[in-house]
Amino acid sequence: MFGGCALRRHQLLLSLVGVGCVVLGILVAVLVPESDGPAWVMAVAGCLATGVLLLARVGLALLRPGRGTAS
Repeated sequence: MFGGCALRRHQLLLSLVGVGCVVLGILVAVLVPESDGPAWVMAVAGCLATGVLLLARVGLALLRPGRGTAS
């Protein structure tokens, strides 16, 4: 998804978006009552998964410095 130059150029922005997604997922899990049904569970899972995947992608890019393009 984000590979090569775009990933290197926007690492801070992608990291902030990833952390924001994780925080949003936690806030939704805490603030929304459980009686609202399975929709809130899916929203929490989606936010957490998106945040973790973005942070993992940035982390992997940091572990492989000096590569021109990351696939």
